[in-house]
Amino acid sequence: MLMLPMIQVDAFTAQPFRGNPAAVCVLDQWLDAALMQAIAMENNLSETAFCVAEEGGFGLRWFTPNAEVDLCGHATLATAHVLFTHHGVSGNELVFNSRSGPLRVTRHVDGLRLDFPALLSAPAESEPIQMRAWHQALGVTPLDVCSGQDSLLLFEDAAAVREMEPDMAALQAMPGRGVIVTAESDQPGVDIISRCFYPKLGVPEDPVTGSAHCQLMPYWAKRLGRDTLIAYQASARGGQMHCQWRGDRVIITGQAVTVMEGQWRLPDWVTG
Repeated sequence: MLMLPMIQVDAFTAQPFRGNPAAVCVLDQWLDAALMQAIAMENNLSETAFCVAEEGGFGLRWFTPNAEVDLCGHATLATAHVLFTHHGVSGNELVFNSRSGPLRVTRHVDGLRLDFPALLSAPAESEPIQMRAWHQALGVTPLDVCSGQDSLLLFEDAAAVREMEPDMAALQAMPGRGVIVTAESDQPGVDIISRCFYPKLGVPEDPVTGSAHCQLMPYWAKRLGRDTLIAYQASARGGQMHCQWRGDRVIITGQAVTVMEGQWRLPDWVTG
């Protein structure tokens, strides 16, 4: 019987039951990918992170309930929090080796600072038939549509983003890994707001999405003429982050809080 410790962390928040929950499993060695996927499915959180100590840092992989992904911000933040807080890792910087290359996380006075790759967007098709499809999926017609890792849609005001009730079946048929909807903020102290939907990955609405801000920051920095922004993700749980665009990198700073510790009981026939 393998007893596998797991810690659940709420990321991009300092309060339990806010932000985005992620499960973190720090392993002695990698499990079979199918087993990690099964654990993520059983957890039924937007992400479960698996981490293994390697030379010069840590290997890091992320799984949604139905797929392994190339990049995840909140589960990286959660993993760094677990290593610093629960595993006694010393120093002020962690290096994670991932499918998106090396990712650095450093301690900062305002929380933990993620150094991630910037993800650029390009103008997407805006023919009437395509805009009607977006209107049918979201209930509101976007002002601008861009393509990239996710489809990024700009809306006229923050209220449209907050009040949106998407048709998940319709969104699943739209291009991109997922769909980011965004607008300039109408709240003091916040520059932009967004919501993120990933029905293709088994995550209808992701509460707070660090990787989406790797795409949002270059877009908004060019639009607003500023390379530092405060972003709020307007999901039911909500979460805030401080973001900077530095050319081919995006720096995202957020907080995290542990909410649960437990362990998996994995029989020998499961682990092989």
